[in-house]
Amino acid sequence: MREILQHLDEESNSNNLVQARIKLSHIVGRNVDSLSKDEVLRAVAESASENSVDGIFAPLFWMFLGAIIWQFFSFMPGPLTLAWIYKASSTIDSMIGYKTGKLLWLGRSGAKLEDYLTWIPCRLVVITLPLICIPLSALRPTIATSFKEGSKDPSPNSGLSEAIFSQCAQVQMGGENEYQNRTIIKPIIGEGFPKATSRSIKKIMRLIFILEISWLLSISILYLSIQFFNY
Repeated sequence: MREILQHLDEESNSNNLVQARIKLSHIVGRNVDSLSKDEVLRAVAESASENSVDGIFAPLFWMFLGAIIWQFFSFMPGPLTLAWIYKASSTIDSMIGYKTGKLLWLGRSGAKLEDYLTWIPCRLVVITLPLICIPLSALRPTIATSFKEGSKDPSPNSGLSEAIFSQCAQVQMGGENEYQNRTIIKPIIGEGFPKATSRSIKKIMRLIFILEISWLLSISILYLSIQFFNY
């Protein structure tokens, strides 16, 4: 993502935009060939929001759950097993979730399984992200607005992921996307906020990093507390 922003932050010319599109095509499923600079930035903001849940927080959640299970049932799957199960379902969704024909059943089953496995971690992100960047008086309305706007998306998780980062970074997301010659219009999230810029994307990335550290510290404290009381 930083490479994409670097291309866009350089002196504007058509080659920089082409290079940014090429880099973007490696991380998103939408068609990127005709995207403008603003649309590339929006795609990066949306991808960072969604991928942080799929790639960081959901695996952390399942690793923590596996560690807790091991404390009480040593014969059950442990942290790495649960994390790999989650990543396997996520990879199936990413690689063949849009396939048709004979692989349709595999793409759909992988996508559905990932939806179920991401359901709790995604909502934990919605609840915990505002704690690191929003005043206490604004926590409840921020979370409520995120649930309201995120529920408009047909996906049970990606809309919520985008909505909470939209609120916390104050950036607008959603709009028209093209997937394999199909145009899909996603609901506008954060209407009234500015469109995505390099600055707002960097803010999203900072929020992801801070929240990841916060989760790691919280998980470590919880795990050590359970071990202490268990003994």
